[in-house]
Amino acid sequence: MPDSATPVGVLIAQLGTPEAPTPGALRTYLREFLTDRRVIDLNPLTWWPILYLFILTRRPARSARLYERIWTEAGSPLLVHSRAQQKGVQTRLGDGYRVIVGMRYGKPGIDAAMRQFADQGIDRVVVLPMFPQFSCSTTGSIYDAVTQAAFDRRRRMPTIRFVPPYFAHADYIDSLRVIIEEQLQAVGQVPDRFLITFHGIPRRYADEGDPYRDHCLRTGQLLAEALGLQPEQWVQGFQSRFGKEEWLQPYTEDLLAALPAEGVQTIMAACPGFTADCLETLDEIGHEGAATFREVGGAELHLAPCLNAHPRWLDAMASIIRSEACGWTDGDSR
Repeated sequence: MPDSATPVGVLIAQLGTPEAPTPGALRTYLREFLTDRRVIDLNPLTWWPILYLFILTRRPARSARLYERIWTEAGSPLLVHSRAQQKGVQTRLGDGYRVIVGMRYGKPGIDAAMRQFADQGIDRVVVLPMFPQFSCSTTGSIYDAVTQAAFDRRRRMPTIRFVPPYFAHADYIDSLRVIIEEQLQAVGQVPDRFLITFHGIPRRYADEGDPYRDHCLRTGQLLAEALGLQPEQWVQGFQSRFGKEEWLQPYTEDLLAALPAEGVQTIMAACPGFTADCLETLDEIGHEGAATFREVGGAELHLAPCLNAHPRWLDAMASIIRSEACGWTDGDSR
């Protein structure tokens, strides 16, 4: 039986980030990311020559320049926000929990986090994937990494509970609402259109049963309702397309290019699929997306911050974790 005095481990599981905005660091990061079969499921005999001969010889330098635009004195925005989430959630949960950040790609890695739990005698772990909408290419890869790290132990293995997808969780939706409304107040005007944009995946993945698209559509609808928006006030798209294969549509870049022709001059963009600001939010939407919008006649694109370490979201994270850890701490029961 587990010792009730031993803290419950909490793994805040994020995608990952390069260690520095340099071609070398990006090459290491992209190699790990793009060799994950959950992300790219092509036959390695087909994919690896493309990856090693073309992508990893060209893309790291370009990606490094993009990361330089968002890098802070404290480091990668995603890691900075993840550390702040770790600290805020630890404070809210108290001494009965031990909260650690683990990245699927890069450092600090999930394997290192699981070793920390084992070294501290923690054998009950709640895993919170920082992906509200489930996809095998993100959440599924987290499952793989956690179980491999945990069950590689020869003699003692922890009990693990994965927080299920929370794309429709009331506290998650309300956290998004609060942040967007605060941004609206800071901007001081109601935009002509709200843009709700999610990271895309190949359409083939959804056709094969991945529920990601349905989860995104549900989140978008619930968020629009929480904000009191009418159907004509908002659009939803999918960004970050990679390669030549068809991805989920509509593409966010196409929406941004078309909206000015409809008389839209101002946009409030939100990225609810990202729980921490990163390259895809700050640069792809906040910089490149805004530039695309202006180039075709738009005036201003305002980007709402991600959930990051906003107090409302930290409260929500703590509540979600406590619910999943029910029965593992004193006073809880199933």
